[in-house]
Amino acid sequence: MGSKKAYWFYQIAGWSIYFISDILNYFTLYPFGFDELNHLMGNVMVNVATGVSLTHIFRLIFKHYHWIKLPIGQLILRCLIVVFLITFILAAINIPMDRAFININSMNAALLDISYHINLTKPVFMWVLVYVFYSFANESRVKDIEKVKLESSVKESEAKVLRAQMNPHFVFNALNSIRALVLEEPNKAMNGITQLSNLLRSSLISNRKTTVSLKEELKTIEDYLSLEKIRYEERLQTKCDIAPQTLGIQVPPMMLQTLVENAIKHGVQKALRWGFIEIKTYIENGMLVIVIRNTGQLHAEKSLNESSGFGIENTKRRLQLLYGNDYQFKIFQEDKLTVRAEIHLPIENKVI
Repeated sequence: MGSKKAYWFYQIAGWSIYFISDILNYFTLYPFGFDELNHLMGNVMVNVATGVSLTHIFRLIFKHYHWIKLPIGQLILRCLIVVFLITFILAAINIPMDRAFININSMNAALLDISYHINLTKPVFMWVLVYVFYSFANESRVKDIEKVKLESSVKESEAKVLRAQMNPHFVFNALNSIRALVLEEPNKAMNGITQLSNLLRSSLISNRKTTVSLKEELKTIEDYLSLEKIRYEERLQTKCDIAPQTLGIQVPPMMLQTLVENAIKHGVQKALRWGFIEIKTYIENGMLVIVIRNTGQLHAEKSLNESSGFGIENTKRRLQLLYGNDYQFKIFQEDKLTVRAEIHLPIENKVI
């Protein structure tokens, strides 16, 4: 049931239950015949229609003039005035209608008015109280939703900025490497241009996507490493050990490329003779585990700070934005000549 249908259902049902129960109280006090019962049922219909109409008008005024945003003192005062007015109108309708079967002429007029107002104030006051509390709860819920949307928008904007900052600088080295091949090895140069084009396309796509499949990300890594091999030739050795069941898992775009780029810059590039990069993926305890091992050293504080530079900190920030605290990322010295980076990501969904 939609909120609008639920509102009208509870409006009609609530007022009907109250006034029908009021009739049952009359039966305990006065003997009624069939004619009086018909008259009472007519009174119930009038009262239900009046109660629904008046409280609905209050609701329209409440929403139109944004009473929910008023200071609490002003809100309470206005609600009390509304309760009095609705009660007064209901009493003014009920007293004449009850003359038909209750001898109210012999009663004290002041006491009669007080009695009617007390009896009718209770349901009106409860209705207004419930509606005001519901409005406060709904307003709080709407604010929470808007806050979440705003935070999500800010995070997405920040993530786009971070992705944009990660990619471009390796392009210059790649272009220089390709230029050196144009005359001597034109076929390799053509392949290099294709691979660079693929990398640039991936970079553009990454600005429009929050995640991509690991398979797509590894294709980007393959193109990137092929370009770097033009520069380093036999100095760069690569190895991949990819579990097939991990290929469809979603990962942040260009994340691995950033880590591989960092490994080359701070590992292979500084190696005296040659260096290696190894990428391994598997699933452990319901998490995707990505391991990147490369030639390098982190034993000196200076080297550690350098290796944990912009690319690493940027990657950490992106993972925090996407996964909160549901991820693990660490980089450490595995042995004397090998640096190991490990990422543990939740398996949210897969690409079939």
